[in-house]
Amino acid sequence: MSASDTVLLVIDAQESFRHRPYYEDSGVAAFAERLQALVDGAKAAGIPVVQIFHVEDAGVFAESSGYVTTLAPLVIAPDAVFRKRRHSALVGSGLDVWLTEHGVRRLIVSGIRTEQCCETTTRHASDLGYAVDYVGEATLTFPMKDAAGRQWSASEILARTELVLAGRFARIATVEEALASPGAKLAA
Repeated sequence: MSASDTVLLVIDAQESFRHRPYYEDSGVAAFAERLQALVDGAKAAGIPVVQIFHVEDAGVFAESSGYVTTLAPLVIAPDAVFRKRRHSALVGSGLDVWLTEHGVRRLIVSGIRTEQCCETTTRHASDLGYAVDYVGEATLTFPMKDAAGRQWSASEILARTELVLAGRFARIATVEEALASPGAKLAA
């Protein structure tokens, strides 16, 4: 595989999240730094950057809210933009058609939320036959409470997500690994 058949997906890195009750600023600066390095590195390597926005009919994910814009301080000049209404960026957005038309075989996944849209898109892409690099350090999530009342930190959620994806659905990669290894394939 090469840069010409690889795409960086930036999933739901949008201002809408700042207006959700679970939003926390901790972790955002590190996430933004790593995602910006990934975006800039992809551009330098000739890897197209595809930005995905989650949209809904009402609330902070509605286009009319004004929050369906790139999360500050990120600067992204995407090669293509898609809007989705499901967890997987590959459902109903037109992204799947675009990837096929452009001969893409490898996806680099980044964005918000680690365990939701990023993980779901990764699993879906793997099932469709794409090689996937999941760049956990370029994903962001927020603490969650489970049904038993246990609070899970964002770092615990990331660790769990990487555990269940590694070697089955994706290669877990750092920013540098994802950019340096366009030929890397998922381990069997």
